Amino acid sequence: MNPESELVVLTHYLQASIAPVILISGIGLLLLSMTNRLGRLIDRSRQLAKEITLAPPDQRTQINAQIDVIFKRAHYLKFATFMSGLSILLVAILIICLFVCSLLSINGTLAIVVLFIGILLSLIASMSAFLLEVHLNLTALQVELDDRRKSV
Repeated sequence: MNPESELVVLTHYLQASIAPVILISGIGLLLLSMTNRLGRLIDRSRQLAKEITLAPPDQRTQINAQIDVIFKRAHYLKFATFMSGLSILLVAILIICLFVCSLLSINGTLAIVVLFIGILLSLIASMSAFLLEVHLNLTALQVELDDRRKSV
């Protein structure tokens, strides 16, 4: 086999294994959104921690309730972030597996299927936790708005 045809074959193997890279880009954007939300939660919890020391005793209960909700939301986001990161890791392993299987003409169908299912399951878990966090955020907002309307 001449060097040019070897290069063509190698290029074909690379093309076949690079397709899942699109998943990394998409999941990376989700991960960015989640980490931004987590950063905002951390900033808000620090602000509330300062406020609670200066607040009158009757307002401390409400601030503590807000801190509890933030902690629950952060827990969901931590899980969602972990599962998104796991998805990206599995995609990278899938890419390596596709490339090696193509290059060495190995039948890696089972490994590829298992990895792909793992990617989708971890992505489903990540998105489920993310949606729970968004729901909890909206529920907390509704409670806070209802409390403010009652006090007016």
